[in-house]
Amino acid sequence: MTVETGGLVEQSKNNITTTVKHVNNRVRYGNKTEKKNRSYKKMRREVVFPRVPDVLQQLFVSCTQIFRGPGFVPPASDVNKLCDIIDKMKPEDVGLSKNLQFFKPTGAVNRTPRVTYTTIYQCDQFSLCIFFLPETAVIPLHNHPEMTVFSKLLLGKMHIKSYDWVEPKDSIPPSKLRLARLKANSVYTAPCNTSVLYPTTGGNIHQFTAVTPCAVLDVLGPPYSKEDDRDCSYYKDFPYSAFSNEGETTRVSEEEREGLGWLEEIEAPENAMMDRIDYLGPQIIENY
Repeated sequence: MTVETGGLVEQSKNNITTTVKHVNNRVRYGNKTEKKNRSYKKMRREVVFPRVPDVLQQLFVSCTQIFRGPGFVPPASDVNKLCDIIDKMKPEDVGLSKNLQFFKPTGAVNRTPRVTYTTIYQCDQFSLCIFFLPETAVIPLHNHPEMTVFSKLLLGKMHIKSYDWVEPKDSIPPSKLRLARLKANSVYTAPCNTSVLYPTTGGNIHQFTAVTPCAVLDVLGPPYSKEDDRDCSYYKDFPYSAFSNEGETTRVSEEEREGLGWLEEIEAPENAMMDRIDYLGPQIIENY
């Protein structure tokens, strides 16, 4: 059995094989009925959609009740509710398997691995997305303006680095450098708990680096929107000591400096480009 990049779960029972392929940027499910003589010429194919898992449907319903648009931060009770749901989610709930070809080691390549993503559901208030990162792939340092984001590492091992801006604003003119506080700089291994970032706290500016092939579920409320001035900005970070003697900077102790860094806004780097595939895994029921 072969499943290409972005494919979902494979199952085999009683000579009935459910296969998923990434064909022309679409994830397709199909049933193949094989006779014992393995005569593929007489193969019958039929497209099927898996039943939506209860936890995925519960996540969707809760998101419709909780998110209220740009700048809205869910109260702690609702944040805990969503975390409880997402913490329970397994790769199988969105059609993923560790046995997929995407997650297997491949030969060396001469280019930076590309990140692939798929959207399970999106509306004006929120979106549910999955990001697939091959080994060593990077989602570069970027922000989430006016957004609350729940992230769940479903498969693999990932290094996450994140910052929040230091307020009041401390910068070094005329450069674009601005002071930020390091919130996370660790390696996480699935399964692990859901992480949450807020419009101004919790590590709103973060970077993902795949130590092994990874899959990450993101719940964004609201989603990115250029039309609503909620576009993504990218940054390059520098140690606090690199510019600590220039301009007017906040007076901090040596211990505090270890948790500070300078961020410079940059144009979208090459590794910010992603490949999109359509999601045809377990389908959410909108009129539940």
